[in-house]
Amino acid sequence: MSIYEHDFDVDYKSDSSPVTDADKLAENIILADLKLHVPNIPVVAEEAASGGDIPEVGDRFFLVDPLDGTKEFVQKNDEFTVNIALIENGIPVFGIIYAPALSVLYVTLSSTRAVKANLGINDMFSSIETLKLEEIHAAVPRERGLNVIVSRSHMNNETMEYLSNFHINSTLSAGSSLKFCKLAEGVADIYPRFAPTMEWDTAAGHAILLAAGGRVDTPNGKPLCYGKSGENFTNSAFIAFGLKNNNAGGL
Repeated sequence: MSIYEHDFDVDYKSDSSPVTDADKLAENIILADLKLHVPNIPVVAEEAASGGDIPEVGDRFFLVDPLDGTKEFVQKNDEFTVNIALIENGIPVFGIIYAPALSVLYVTLSSTRAVKANLGINDMFSSIETLKLEEIHAAVPRERGLNVIVSRSHMNNETMEYLSNFHINSTLSAGSSLKFCKLAEGVADIYPRFAPTMEWDTAAGHAILLAAGGRVDTPNGKPLCYGKSGENFTNSAFIAFGLKNNNAGGL
């Protein structure tokens, strides 16, 4: 946040995505703490992976995006997050998302319990349970039409074509993994994503949405899975949903 609040330089990686000192410094902090507390669990982190530093992962590993939504960070619209997820057997079983500029934290407390808390930059706490936690739950799709949430920076024709199959009540835009959080708290019903993403972009939000009762599927109806090292941890297209309603267009 000390970087965000002042002018800063923006570099670009080989895939033309932006990167700042905040991405790199945040990742260093997270990796150091994970190494201290869980040294035996490998970590796949965005900036290290971009530099070719990718550990061998088995059935259990962390995915870290130290600054998800760097475009939002650069544009200073506050919609950027820190994402950390634990993967077991291809499934995100734990996720934590922190949006520092919005002072909000989302986290899974179990496979069926997701919560949010207001957390300012300088707030100190000894454990998650000492915060004032609000249980969050995905919503059943509205009969009057779906509340859709889409990427602020990566909307494309495939997404619009997919959404043409549904009756839409409203369309919201958001940056970073906050789209998953809005689904998890029942603000939105569906988030289709046909533009490219990486596993570290989605895993924490996926875990939180699962714990809140939602799901994330590929277009063929299979659950989105993790640990695709042979594909450089690249995701396929996916559709994230709130709670299932058999009367809502098959959602």
